[in-house]
Amino acid sequence: MSSPSLGEASALITAAQQRALALGKAFSVAVVDYGGYTVAIERMDGARPMTPSIALAKAYSAAVMQRPTIMLKNWSNSDPVFFGQVGRMGHQPIVATGGGYTLKRDGAILGGLGISGGSPEEDEEIARAVVAEAGFDLDFPAWAGAKKGENHG
Repeated sequence: MSSPSLGEASALITAAQQRALALGKAFSVAVVDYGGYTVAIERMDGARPMTPSIALAKAYSAAVMQRPTIMLKNWSNSDPVFFGQVGRMGHQPIVATGGGYTLKRDGAILGGLGISGGSPEEDEEIARAVVAEAGFDLDFPAWAGAKKGENHG
């Protein structure tokens, strides 16, 4: 299985940072491989101190759960005790919020992208746009507990 190269990770980070600047905000952006291990992470000047850790948790979650993090929300809400336990099992926390997007190409999970620094909606909007522009797949099977028609982030 392949992973995003450092060059590809850098391009994703640059694209996200450009969108953050257009919003007038400072973000942190992380890219991980399919196992959730860091390929690259950058914190923009002025980004809040926790944003790199949050971006990394979002990227990790999107990679190892093989779904955008926003798709995990129904699972988190429907079974919070189990979700909380699973969320602490890996080497990063698993989070269920906007801004984490699975990097999938031709059906293969390559890694994850995580963005932190704006509202969950802003983080999600930037993550989805950057992933789409880079040519990654945007369709994911529904997660357990998902409402009918809810098959992607």
